[in-house]
Amino acid sequence: MCSYVLGFDKIDHTKRGSTGGKGANLGECWRIKGVRVPEGFCVTTEAYKRMIGQNQVYHALLDQLSSLQMDDKERVSQISGKIRKVIKGVAISPDIAGEIAQSLSQLGKEHAYAVRSSATAEDLPTASFAGQQDTYLNIIGKEEILKHISKCWASLFTDRAVIYRMQNGLDHRQVYLSVIIQRMVFPQASGVLFTADPVTSNRKVLTIDAGFGLGEALVSGLVSADHYNVRMGKIVDKTISTKKWAVYASKDGGTEERKIEPHRQNRQILTDEQILELAVIGRKIEAHFSCPQDIEWCLVDDQFYIVQSRPITTLYPIPDGDEGQSRVYLSMGHQQMMTDPIKPLGMSFFQVLSEDYPLRKAGGRLFVDLTHDLASPIGRKIVLSTMGKNDRLTKSAIVRLVQRKDFMKSLPRGKRVLSMKREGLSWRLPVHMVKTYLSHDTGIVQDLIFNNEESVRSLQQRITAISGDELFAFILEDFKELKEILYNPRSLGAILVGVHAASWINRNMEKWLGEKNAADTLSQSVSNNVTSEMGLALLDVADVVRPYPAVIQYFHHASDETFFEDLAKLEGGRAVRNSIQAYLKKYGMRCPGEIDITNPRWSEQPTALIPMILRNIKNFEPHARRVKFERGRLEAEQKEQQLLSRLKELPGGKRKVKKTKKMIHLLRHFIGYREYPKYAFIQRYFIYKQALLKEAANLVQKGVIPEKEDVYYLSFEELREVVRTNRLDNAIITERKEEYAVYEKLKPPRILTSEGECITGELNNKHVPRGALTGIPVSSGIIEGRARVVSKMEEANIDEGDILVTTSTDPSWTPLFVSIKGFVTEVGGVMTHGSVIAREYGLPAVVGVENATKQVQDGQRIRVNGTEGYVEIL
Repeated sequence: MCSYVLGFDKIDHTKRGSTGGKGANLGECWRIKGVRVPEGFCVTTEAYKRMIGQNQVYHALLDQLSSLQMDDKERVSQISGKIRKVIKGVAISPDIAGEIAQSLSQLGKEHAYAVRSSATAEDLPTASFAGQQDTYLNIIGKEEILKHISKCWASLFTDRAVIYRMQNGLDHRQVYLSVIIQRMVFPQASGVLFTADPVTSNRKVLTIDAGFGLGEALVSGLVSADHYNVRMGKIVDKTISTKKWAVYASKDGGTEERKIEPHRQNRQILTDEQILELAVIGRKIEAHFSCPQDIEWCLVDDQFYIVQSRPITTLYPIPDGDEGQSRVYLSMGHQQMMTDPIKPLGMSFFQVLSEDYPLRKAGGRLFVDLTHDLASPIGRKIVLSTMGKNDRLTKSAIVRLVQRKDFMKSLPRGKRVLSMKREGLSWRLPVHMVKTYLSHDTGIVQDLIFNNEESVRSLQQRITAISGDELFAFILEDFKELKEILYNPRSLGAILVGVHAASWINRNMEKWLGEKNAADTLSQSVSNNVTSEMGLALLDVADVVRPYPAVIQYFHHASDETFFEDLAKLEGGRAVRNSIQAYLKKYGMRCPGEIDITNPRWSEQPTALIPMILRNIKNFEPHARRVKFERGRLEAEQKEQQLLSRLKELPGGKRKVKKTKKMIHLLRHFIGYREYPKYAFIQRYFIYKQALLKEAANLVQKGVIPEKEDVYYLSFEELREVVRTNRLDNAIITERKEEYAVYEKLKPPRILTSEGECITGELNNKHVPRGALTGIPVSSGIIEGRARVVSKMEEANIDEGDILVTTSTDPSWTPLFVSIKGFVTEVGGVMTHGSVIAREYGLPAVVGVENATKQVQDGQRIRVNGTEGYVEIL
């Protein structure tokens, strides 16, 4: 026989499907020694299912609701209201009402009760869904309780609950409601306890908010709460607020607001002893659930009662390991301009490639352990001198952390990460840099590119004949070749010559001529920049497509699977096919988030290029590539002549002209090569990927995995073992897909400590107008235009002259840059890819603008000042 009521003593985490998240957690709290929970029971989800089971009107309305889109809010609201009305109109069957009445009589019919909703999709470890359904306090009498149970059931379809489920991709039919009936307590004080600081995410800081009376005053915002912080058994901070109002139980049922007597309004609600006692209770509950908790508490007759506990789902995970030791972690994603999560195969590839760095995993991202570097005075100097180059907000966050002397003293000493000793670079790099600088040998770059292309051709030939376990050994061996390319001191020396020349020009032109960021204009249309060439080359593809209407029409419904076959059947299709294939031969290994080997490349999804090709046709006249390159080259040439002419007039002008001319020569020949090593790195990645996907196809054929892409959720070594044994527990794949979906919703911090604290940075620009958004100037100029806020490159709807606003860009975004006239990003630095391309294309750009994609609305008119580093919303 189905039971429609379960007492708290019969409930634990295994009953979540019957009692919802809130009910299951209360049952668990009931079992914790030293934790008091007011008596109660749950009306199970079976009662709710029984109530709606045969109701045809309900199911018809639910069908209508399930067919709606989230943006059709008016219709969503109408249908949801009708469903609530239907549910409230259904009488609770006598057998369910009888079980409820029996449980009430055991607890005492004369008592008042709290009637609270508990959905199966709330208080989950990964999503709280808090506050989506209704709660009713101080309900007296069986009939009133039954009426409010129906109200709770109906609240599953409040507008906010329905929209929230839509936002999180939950099927309305798969979410059920239990109702908690809990004996009412009448507290002198109540509030919320977080076992981790919800502001800083610090797991060692426990925070308590307290108010007089019932907790509804705090939840509703009626009063400001007292706020207490406790760290490791000590009160470290207290804020005593003025509390003019409180919510109390009404004599006849329900609640009422009452004014607090003046002499109590500024009184500290909890004594210091009570604060510490409550903190101990919080830590007990946290230990029981094995994760930080958001706890609602009441103080009744100087005893604490717990009325709810749920996981805190907004905290960023902490890397595993080094328990008990203070650590500092640097986000690799912010250095690589890719803050999205990386799948396990991509993660392991990056870890093998970066084995000299102690990389740690957290929240689907990689972090560098900087602990030993920051513990060392020399290491700190190296960290602070190198971090600002990619992302000044990261440097600012580190500076803030370094200023905390107690924390710095707690860091253990050990082997540093940032050292020039790796690969023998400590002496070879300066030698090659000086040699390149003195010789002006611009042929070095061509030699380096030629050697890499030969190495890639050799790899392609050799890898085709290798399979099985031998393939994995081969890839690991080839990693050595890849590292040689990435850390080649001759290559790095060439890059540093270009960077040095840019720095020298900017510094001295401002000093001698008052000219800011002169190198930005001088960097336009330089040679050997494989990334900027990629953007311009797609303009040539657009010229091939332009004359053929049938091809353009096909582009609107093209399929990746038959793309080139379909093209060949159309007028002009063969020419277009040849043009796109030639483009993909050189650039097809690129894609958004390319440092994750699992992300689909343009060669795998050629239709990803279509929006950019069509945009180029719309925004540009024929031969735009040559026109844009020539325009940039002429602007750079004119800037050079202008600077040299002005320098001649200065004291020591002849010497200054000679030195500047040399630096401009070095800049224009070497600064573009900055983009090449990443290109070489991604070339090899794609070759490895193609070989591994052949092994994945074999696994599909043998029935080991359902789809090739399932191997993306295995590490390199795990995949190797599966290929060797032809065995895999597919539950691992399912679990990791679910984890990845959670990680996608997280925003990684730049700096993370072992206490879970997310350290933020700030920029202090002196010349920023009031109300402007502050960032880092990376490409000079001032431009106004329409903001296009874009989260994914493939969704970009860009017209010529728009200003791109996004989280970050990597080389794959470059084809968009030919259409925009400026850009703003949340992540980046002076020498990151987007900044380099912005200077070459002559686009004013500001990066490192915190939360730019939220502060700027799509379609707003904005002004970007790429010289001073700020954005104005006009």
